[in-house]
Amino acid sequence: MSVLDETGKRIGRARYTAAQGLRSAWYGAQYMIAKRRSAGFNRPGEPPFKPQNPVDTKELRAAYFRLFAQDRANIEAGLYPAPEDVRVADLGKAVRRAGYFLKDVAEVDRRRVARDGVEVRETLEGSNRYPAYYRQNFHYQTDGWLSDESAKLYDHQVEALFTGSADAMRRQALAEIAREVKGRDQREVALLDLACGTGRFLRETMRAFPRLDARGLDLSPNYAERARQQVAPWPHVEILEGQAEILPLEDASQDVIVSIYLFHELPEKTRREVMREAARVLKPGGAFIIADSLQFGDNEGLDGILEYFPEGFHEPYYKAYLGWDFTPPMEKAGFSLEKTENAFLTKVNVWRKA
Repeated sequence: MSVLDETGKRIGRARYTAAQGLRSAWYGAQYMIAKRRSAGFNRPGEPPFKPQNPVDTKELRAAYFRLFAQDRANIEAGLYPAPEDVRVADLGKAVRRAGYFLKDVAEVDRRRVARDGVEVRETLEGSNRYPAYYRQNFHYQTDGWLSDESAKLYDHQVEALFTGSADAMRRQALAEIAREVKGRDQREVALLDLACGTGRFLRETMRAFPRLDARGLDLSPNYAERARQQVAPWPHVEILEGQAEILPLEDASQDVIVSIYLFHELPEKTRREVMREAARVLKPGGAFIIADSLQFGDNEGLDGILEYFPEGFHEPYYKAYLGWDFTPPMEKAGFSLEKTENAFLTKVNVWRKA
């Protein structure tokens, strides 16, 4: 390696460290403010919540920094470009989003204390468009997933919750996409971002591989519209509206399917249906990349913190997910596990269709 190349790497590392440090401080500060404004995990008339497994704070911190070290290593290896989400020009928008987030904390906290996670059902009465499991205020967020305001605020909420690490965790799935695309004509690789949400991850995917034959699918029309805005620079990318368990796609039409934080928010029956649908639309040899929450035993030092999520947020299927074994239903659907890797509080699995 030349001196010039080494100098460029050092500059890149310095920029990355400064940008990610700034993001972590920015979102971490908002998390602390939100935490101070909330009533916590305990509820009137109930015994104080205590996790059965102690939280290893040293391991929590170490896993956090390992994530960013791996993210930077992936960038240096050319798997995907450095993130472009820390810009002075975006400061005004960031401040406004922070204001909306902190303003909504009181409403989220009210639902948490009252255990009111199905408020959104009142607005959907008489509608058969959404399955029953979907008609909830997941995370206690205002409007659930069914308003433009929720779609605008969602990514900011997630980053604040994970103190600026959410995008870096998602990018570990992007590294697996890079390995699938390597040596192939991007135009001939069909990719589906399953439950694409606001399109944040799909946008990063297109930044890395702008010629991919890509599409996203989400059940929320508001989030799907937000996703269309995110991927507007790539007009060939299509955003579909529909259920993950009833995919509007032809058999054996996709080379890669990626799912980010979907399965822990599904009841068990629906998880199995999604697996079967993924197997149906994937080509033989295709990859199903699943990035989702850690489960019990993936990193025992962090088991305790996993117990907090269903207590602090409306996650009706999360407790069952923590001990659920993916392997039997995935193998029954025709998949074999090829790779698994932890990324802080996320686990990335690569499943291959036979």
